[in-house]
Amino acid sequence: MTEGPDRLQRLWTPYRMSYVRGGEPEPDDRCPFCRIADGGAQSELVVHRGDTAFVVLNLYPYNPGHLMVVPNRHVADYTDLTEAETTEVAVLTQQALRTIRAVSAPQGFNVGLNLGGVAGGSLSQHLHQHVVPRWSGDANFMTVLGQTKTLPQLLEDTRDLLADAWSTALPTESQED
Repeated sequence: MTEGPDRLQRLWTPYRMSYVRGGEPEPDDRCPFCRIADGGAQSELVVHRGDTAFVVLNLYPYNPGHLMVVPNRHVADYTDLTEAETTEVAVLTQQALRTIRAVSAPQGFNVGLNLGGVAGGSLSQHLHQHVVPRWSGDANFMTVLGQTKTLPQLLEDTRDLLADAWSTALPTESQED
């Protein structure tokens, strides 16, 4: 925060301007997760790519390190995943937890799926599992009163930290047995 000549403190979050403005229109109107799976817009936020699924930072995270595990295939319901997709989504979710723990030492996590729009799924047409690190006090007065989420790290920096730590946070042989 910086203090101006009027003695008001200002919290600068310039990376949020595209969100405030409603984002830039995408020339490709496909599902955002399908674009990312194909290497298009926001694919720079991908932390890891597997055979049937990938792990990507949430463009509008609840907390730093908020990841999503997403099947490559455009599928809406968990029961429609193949066995290989189900396995990889589960394994990547475990790896996301290990990696975030290694990088950020959160005190807890919210992990889950929102199936269908009424369940809170804003992109319900393409299944994605949220992995949200949590810390005591991370929902503070800014969120409650100001309807503003403050994030202490740019998405690009968070992505680099998580991608660099991804392979070092793999399970040990004793964890696999």
